Amino acid sequence: KFIFISRPSLETQGGLQFLGYNPMRSNQTNFVGFILLGFSSSPEFQGLLFPVFLCMYLLCLLGNLMIILLIFSSASLLHAPMYFFLCHLSLADLGLSSTIVPQMLQNLLSHTNSISFSGCLTQVYFFVSFCAADNFLLASMAYDRYVAICCPLHYATIMSYRFCIQLAVASWLLACAHSLLYVLSMCNFKFCASREIPHFFCDLHPLLKLSCSDTSSVEMLLVSEGTAILLGPLVLIILSYLFIVFKVFKIPSGLKAFSTCNAHLTTVTLFYGSLMGTYLRPSHTYSGPQLRVASVVYTVVIPSLNPFIYSLRNSEIHMATKKLFRKIYFLV
Repeated sequence: KFIFISRPSLETQGGLQFLGYNPMRSNQTNFVGFILLGFSSSPEFQGLLFPVFLCMYLLCLLGNLMIILLIFSSASLLHAPMYFFLCHLSLADLGLSSTIVPQMLQNLLSHTNSISFSGCLTQVYFFVSFCAADNFLLASMAYDRYVAICCPLHYATIMSYRFCIQLAVASWLLACAHSLLYVLSMCNFKFCASREIPHFFCDLHPLLKLSCSDTSSVEMLLVSEGTAILLGPLVLIILSYLFIVFKVFKIPSGLKAFSTCNAHLTTVTLFYGSLMGTYLRPSHTYSGPQLRVASVVYTVVIPSLNPFIYSLRNSEIHMATKKLFRKIYFLV
């Protein structure tokens, strides 16, 4: 009889500990990435979702790029505060959708749902930045409507082009700083066990649930500072529209003036409705399907709809479109 004596395998815990390797410590410090579970494990269902989200993303790209191109090609629109902020809103919507959807489409097509830890943090940073920028820009647009309706004689003085630029720059800077605060607080998170994120992108709440670190301080930051960032502009929007409503009832052409706010009110309702239902509560109360459906609304649906909400019944956008196509026709 032959007795085979094997060498201690380096794959065993004892062999690894002999070399100074601690598996439990490695799970925390050498953590490489996550698995995005997406919508379903069924290949047939993923095959149906791919063309739907691809069409919506292309619609978002074409619609928002068209709005930006129309406004930049018309000096009168670019220097009008409402369209100046609309241009920045389209840019933020484009960035928000492009941060999430291409990765999601790649996962649906290739069935490789992995994402590195650094890639995950990068996605969180840009996602939060563009969301916060949307938030501040919508508040700036509400203030513009308030000045236009309640203080029409001083509108040109108050909403000067310089002031609009300052509001836009402040919106982007605050959004980036707000996002950086979250990402820096998550850099030291440790993930010991599961790497599976029950979502189609790296979102804050699923990451908090996966971490084996003490996340109470980050959750408190998310609820307090995040609530202030979300509700501060929303309070400004509500106050602006309260003053607008009071003014509308006092002037004969009030309803006509208020009709200029319809597109903005629609966007505000969709954006804040989906966002507040998602983030203004503790992470342990979330269910996977509920979180994914709400996320689809503000990352895919709203950025795709905004260009049409603002342009369908807008005569100035229609005129700018005709002028642009005339220029293209004569150039060709």
